[in-house]
Amino acid sequence: MDLFEIDQTQRLRREDAAARLHALADALARHNSVQFERNGHRITVDVPDEVELKVEVEIGEENELEIELTW
Repeated sequence: MDLFEIDQTQRLRREDAAARLHALADALARHNSVQFERNGHRITVDVPDEVELKVEVEIGEENELEIELTW
C-alpha cells in the first residue's frame, strides 16, 4: 500500500480548532474510524479498540500541544 499522508497547517480560531478536534473524537467514538480526503480521494482509517495516546506539551518561544494516536 502506498503511503497516505496528510500534513497541513492552518491558522484557526481556538474555538474552530476545538470543533475540529471534537468532530474527530466523535468519529472515533461512534464509528471506530475516521475519514480524510486528499486530491479528491477519500480514505477511511480504521482504528482498533485500543490505541496509544501521546500528549506532548512544549513551552518556549513558541508553544505547542501535540496529540498523537498510534496503533
